[in-house]
Amino acid sequence: MANRDPLDRWRTRVLNRHAARRSARQKAATGFVSQPEPKTIGSFARGRQLLAGNIILAGHFVEAPGEDLWEIEAPDPAFDAARHGFGWLDDLAAVGDVTARARAQDWLWGWIARYGQGQGPGWTPDLTGRRLIRWICHAIFLLRGRDTAQSMAFYRLMSAQTWYLARRWNAAVPGLPRFEALTGLIYAGFSLEGKEHMADPAITALARECNLQIDSEGGLPTRNPEELLEVFTLLTWAAGALGEAERTPPDAHLDAIERIAPTLRTLRHSDGGLARFHGGGRGPEGRLDLALSTCALRKRHADGLAMGYARLSSRRTSVIIDAAPPPEGAASFNAHASTLAFELTSGRRPLIVNCGSGKAFGADWRRAGRATPSHSVLCLDGYSSARLTPPARRTGRESLIEGPTEVPVEIHETADGLQFQGGHDGYKASHGLTHARTLELSVDGRGLAGEDMLLALEDPEKRRFDKVMDAVRLAGIGYDLRFHLHPDVDAEIDMGGAAVSMALKSGEIWIFRHDGKHELKLEPSVYLETGRLKPRATKQIVISGRAMGYATRIRWSLAKAQDTAIAVRDLAMDDLFAAD
Repeated sequence: MANRDPLDRWRTRVLNRHAARRSARQKAATGFVSQPEPKTIGSFARGRQLLAGNIILAGHFVEAPGEDLWEIEAPDPAFDAARHGFGWLDDLAAVGDVTARARAQDWLWGWIARYGQGQGPGWTPDLTGRRLIRWICHAIFLLRGRDTAQSMAFYRLMSAQTWYLARRWNAAVPGLPRFEALTGLIYAGFSLEGKEHMADPAITALARECNLQIDSEGGLPTRNPEELLEVFTLLTWAAGALGEAERTPPDAHLDAIERIAPTLRTLRHSDGGLARFHGGGRGPEGRLDLALSTCALRKRHADGLAMGYARLSSRRTSVIIDAAPPPEGAASFNAHASTLAFELTSGRRPLIVNCGSGKAFGADWRRAGRATPSHSVLCLDGYSSARLTPPARRTGRESLIEGPTEVPVEIHETADGLQFQGGHDGYKASHGLTHARTLELSVDGRGLAGEDMLLALEDPEKRRFDKVMDAVRLAGIGYDLRFHLHPDVDAEIDMGGAAVSMALKSGEIWIFRHDGKHELKLEPSVYLETGRLKPRATKQIVISGRAMGYATRIRWSLAKAQDTAIAVRDLAMDDLFAAD
């Protein structure tokens, strides 16, 4: 997210407000070019919760049966953004019955009555684009049974928001917010009669943003996999709207889709969810499948590297590793100190995970989730491999600084499977040490062997290491090697403390072992999951030791138990919704 000085932010808010109020003067659209069809997938379970009065938005739970959504006092700006973006409309449409339609209609025309003259916090380009797409997608669901006056109010606000976007899309922050604004304008321009001319400049602008924001490997500066999925989805929607209007999207637009699709496939675990790195989650249920199904490309990156991530996969086991320096500058707003951390999924079951983004649970959880100890990687002496700046005085935002700059990576095929080798210099300045990690996934996907090393390579690094050792009176530099487990994993210490046994809901048993030279513990951890009301309790495997010399080696392995079947029929049903 781009940084803006206070004067620029103030000017943007004033101009947005002025344009929003002017938009109220626009005449109502006369109708749709063709009958709209839903493009977004909601959750039936979340829809039922909304009907019961359990409002869950941006990680906040508000129990308000029978209350108007707009009467609820927002706990924070994120809650306000979520309700003004109308993502909840997808969930009510997923229920789709008479009661759900009535609730959706009440809340929509309640918004029109309160904010239809251009007032309120929802009049920003990104939220307007997001809201407009939902209104169009679910127009048939919303308009059924409405009288002429209500229909005219709906079409007037559609026209007003389209006009507003035509004038203010460029005020959206570059990245996902601008993609949302431009896609909303294109989608509305080709959906509403007489608005096509408003979409033409947005088509050119969207192509330009594709060239500016999406690199040659199909990645974003933020390196957030879930954000990349959202951008990809928006681009496919915009391309679909152009195709239905018998218009060909610009080459830059189509090229961006072709670049992103293999990257998303590379970042996809064997269970269909995205790797959870740099503020991103697994992605909304079904969104990734739907987005990729619209693209004819079926390949992944041949070298296993995409947007700074490395992938090892065999049979139904996938390992995804953060194999690049963290995002810098403005793009580091949601970045994590996760270099060389990995996740492992077996079939439909995540086993090794990162804690995830805690932004839905408040500032403290957000900060904790970004630290190295919240990832499945080595943490040195309580330090993270990158540091957070103090919160900005006006915005409270924290950027990531002093992270690794050199992250050499190699992936090889071996006789026994695939091997990843990587390293980073995030601890060189503070301790004189380089962290190197080797991961080897067996050809049958039943085992992952790992080796982590702490190395003082050059004379300046050795002098730095010696200085730190002197400060601790030669007691050594403490380290913890962490493996966070998914909450559904049932783990316990086994073999007299020499191993950890892990049972998955599929019936698979995995065994963690190490070289026996270090302390092995099973400690509490948390799983920070979008859509939950609070962090989920889980466990983590921790290997602890002290670096006493210029080279420290820790060997470990993860393997399926010998009596675990080669092919497991995983028929256990997951909870569709949980409010704990």
